[in-house]
Amino acid sequence: MKKILLIEDDPIVANVYRNKLAVEGYQAETAPDGETGLRLLRTLKPQMVILDLMLPGISGVEVIREIRQSEEFAKLPTVVFSNTYLTNLIQEAWRAGANKCLSKSSCNPKDIIEIVRGLIGGSDESNPSSAAHTNGHHRNGLSKEAHANDSEFQAELRTSVINHLPSSLFTLRTALQAMVKAENDIARLKEIYELYRLLHALSGNAAVAGLVQIAHMASALEALLKELYEKPKHINNSSIRTVASAVDFMGLLFEKTTLPEKQEIPFAKILVVDDEAISRRAIVYALEKARLKSVNIEDSTQALQILQENDFDLIFLDVDMPGISGFELCTKLRQFPHHKKTPVIFVTGLNDFDSRTSSTMAGGNDFIAKPFMFIELTVKALICIMRKKLLTPQPALN
Repeated sequence: MKKILLIEDDPIVANVYRNKLAVEGYQAETAPDGETGLRLLRTLKPQMVILDLMLPGISGVEVIREIRQSEEFAKLPTVVFSNTYLTNLIQEAWRAGANKCLSKSSCNPKDIIEIVRGLIGGSDESNPSSAAHTNGHHRNGLSKEAHANDSEFQAELRTSVINHLPSSLFTLRTALQAMVKAENDIARLKEIYELYRLLHALSGNAAVAGLVQIAHMASALEALLKELYEKPKHINNSSIRTVASAVDFMGLLFEKTTLPEKQEIPFAKILVVDDEAISRRAIVYALEKARLKSVNIEDSTQALQILQENDFDLIFLDVDMPGISGFELCTKLRQFPHHKKTPVIFVTGLNDFDSRTSSTMAGGNDFIAKPFMFIELTVKALICIMRKKLLTPQPALN
């Protein structure tokens, strides 16, 4: 029987994948952290390793490097789970020697089985098509039974995760309050890390349960918190406001996106208006991290004409622009029937952020301060896009 080592700190995710691998005829052993995983690697001598990159203690990237430095395991197939928004971490994993990188928020047990078979074959290495036995059962028959029960298994798992969403939301809000009320920078960093670990677990649990939108939003917020923890200089009123908005939005997601038919990430048309080329490119890049396409315009007068003739799901407006300012443009676009309720996010300098947010919003929905982190803007965009789609009444079917 082929052996697989799964290094995953979340016990729910680890058990789901271990059980699925066992059902398919593989011997799967789990380790909760990188150090334990490396010790188990030497005794288990698996044919494959699957690990989360964002582990406590020794990181997943460091684990891969240790594996590749060993002559015995230098060519061992290694698959990693990562956060799709942490592109630098994914690139490090590739350079360290990962064979395949998977988005944890969109991966499910069936995907893993296909990848395992593709890399190391079926459970009987000498003859993948032959009958192997696990606990006295014919592997092929057991596999057919597993496929037949996949839908039932997914439904049970979804129900379990959904039933825990209220307690998860309470825990997230409690952690957020602790972060906001922290007495000093050291205490705030500690609370940011705690909130980050909560989002990391939620992302994995929601993904294996098929709750794609919750997993997607949790992954984006997880990435933002990780960057704030690693780069405390970015902790300011703007970033804290974004984290708070995201946690608050989680409540709506938990309420609205637990049905199978509501799991697609919505398509969106976005307009970016900013007279500074560098700022425009930064916004567009941040949106692309979430695979959101946008139209970017430097002239606010031209933007007004485009807004009059086209529908958009989200609009970013620089506040200080020559000619028509961002505030003025927002006031004017609200006069168009199709843009009365379109989400508008103002982009302003960090020095002006507090005064801007305490003043009139001129019909806008939110602010973000320049210079901003790419992932912060990504999170804001996802909140606006998902909220608009969730709250927009769907046309009735005839």
